[in-house]
Amino acid sequence: MKRTQQRLLQQLLSNKFSTHLNDIASSHAEVVSSTSHELYPNLLQPLKLSKNVTLKNRVLMGSMHTGLEESGGFLFHSKLDQMASFYAERAKGQVGLIVTGGISPNEAGKGYFGAAKMSTSSESKQHAVVTQAVHDNGGKIVMQILHTGRYGYHPWIVSSSPIKAPIGWFTPKELSTVGVYETIDDFVRCAVLAKSAGYDGVEVMGSEGYLINQFLVTKTNKRTDEV
Repeated sequence: MKRTQQRLLQQLLSNKFSTHLNDIASSHAEVVSSTSHELYPNLLQPLKLSKNVTLKNRVLMGSMHTGLEESGGFLFHSKLDQMASFYAERAKGQVGLIVTGGISPNEAGKGYFGAAKMSTSSESKQHAVVTQAVHDNGGKIVMQILHTGRYGYHPWIVSSSPIKAPIGWFTPKELSTVGVYETIDDFVRCAVLAKSAGYDGVEVMGSEGYLINQFLVTKTNKRTDEV
């Protein structure tokens, strides 16, 4: 039985599978070398997102945490120069829109001690090197605003209700009604600072169990007030 499976696998790899790979490679080559493709006719066409932002194509690099988002401070060295180089290479590769890893709007929203935050003009200015590098290479970039809520790995985490996450280390403090509205203001301020830094927009993380999601789900939101 084992020998029969091996023969079938060899035939698959030598014939049909290799032919399929060649077809895929040819298809991708056509997409890259042409402004039109029968399966994706608009993929490499420009897309106007707003009055001031037009993408050169519809290729998007989704958000992922690179460990380079930290702007530095008293205890940490900034890695934003490395982040600028990293995203500049993606822009050179013709990615139309890049989404950064998550940046917290305040201290409580950080994923861990020393994680990236944008709540001051100083932090905003440090990100200019990133946006400039992407723009210099013909790309656009938006900043993801991420408040981790109860998923943060530090003792000052907050959430909709004081319910510890299965993957967490600490039980979050329940945000007061005033605290909720202050956090909303922090999101707004973060977006304004991102614009000042040269970002072409922001993406607000509201899924995957983070703070906004914690307010939307009854399992993690046991509040009785209006929020």
